[in-house]
Amino acid sequence: MAAESTEERILSVLEEDAQASYAEIAERADVSKPTVRKYIQQLEDEGVIVGYSADVDPKKLASKSIALVGIDVESERYVEVTRELKEIDAIDSLYTSSGDHTLMAEVHASDGDALGDVINEEIVARDGVAAAHPSFLQERLK
Repeated sequence: MAAESTEERILSVLEEDAQASYAEIAERADVSKPTVRKYIQQLEDEGVIVGYSADVDPKKLASKSIALVGIDVESERYVEVTRELKEIDAIDSLYTSSGDHTLMAEVHASDGDALGDVINEEIVARDGVAAAHPSFLQERLK
């Protein structure tokens, strides 16, 4: 089996279940546990695997609201704005985008009002942010 296909199988298992044990990953990827350990360590060292997380259904959280926010940034302020946005605790993930918006942010807050405050007071109010377009997540379907 090629190294690339082994890597892809291991990553596929981890993407489905970040809590899978080395034994489970080895069984599902059809490799040995030492191979799994080696590949995971290498992928972490190379920055391919940047962390492990839990997928959350926002509708089932009584005290949590989540929005995906498209952020339009003035090109001359891109570096500074991106650096500043990365420091906002309520922004769980921040991505560059080739779509309709310069950046996409996953924003978490205690409720809809707090989420609105983060968007208006911490994102839109920043010098260099031209607009923010939130989509409030309702229910996880998959």
